[in-house]
Amino acid sequence: MAEQRLQKVLAAAGIASRRASEELIAQGRVTVNGEVATLGAKCEPASDVVAVDGERINVDPDRVYVMLNKPRGVVTTADDPQGRPTVMELINLPQRLFPVGRLDQDTEGLLLLTNDGELTNALTHPSYGVERTYVALVPGPVRKRALAQLREGVELDDGLARAARARVLETEKSKALLEIVMTEGRKREIRRMLGALDLTVERLARVAYGGVELGDLRQGKWRFLSQAEIAELHRATGATAASGEKGTR
Repeated sequence: MAEQRLQKVLAAAGIASRRASEELIAQGRVTVNGEVATLGAKCEPASDVVAVDGERINVDPDRVYVMLNKPRGVVTTADDPQGRPTVMELINLPQRLFPVGRLDQDTEGLLLLTNDGELTNALTHPSYGVERTYVALVPGPVRKRALAQLREGVELDDGLARAARARVLETEKSKALLEIVMTEGRKREIRRMLGALDLTVERLARVAYGGVELGDLRQGKWRFLSQAEIAELHRATGATAASGEKGTR
């Protein structure tokens, strides 16, 4: 993709009109690869890192970021030899997208999909410590000691698993709704952790990833991420607006 005038790129990305984008540039609020841009500047949308007010934005029209509210019973793969429904069947886009991590077949909720391999690697690698927030319905009441154990760590067959945070959202009759925040995504990790504490998961959903929240998106539906949400994901990985590389955490 050839270089284009910066105001045209900003307008195409939906940041502002060309005239308003020129004003942003003139005010020194736009950077390209960490350098303050000036009027008349150009950029390469596919490779340059563009930021407005320090927030990295997506200016590459071929780069797509999607949020799906995955239903239970749907597998997080492109195709399934067993013929089960897949998440890709729920999204009708020409680009080839890849899930950011996985959700188990029986787990529902927020699943991110993109063709941005660099961001995907950062969001899923344990060293970046990107938070994922889940809600789990279990038999109640849940003792404070069980919550403390989740935070201190539960020994599983593949090592210690620890929640960054865990709390009871509500308790009604014999049920409890827990909020559990994790910073890694091992297979069936939360179910195994709760099972080790004799808490059977009746329903499990992811409601946030890297600061991006599921909100009121209906189950089985998807939508594009906003520029603010994309910037939030970059911020969650510690990526800098100048280089896109991992920052100091």
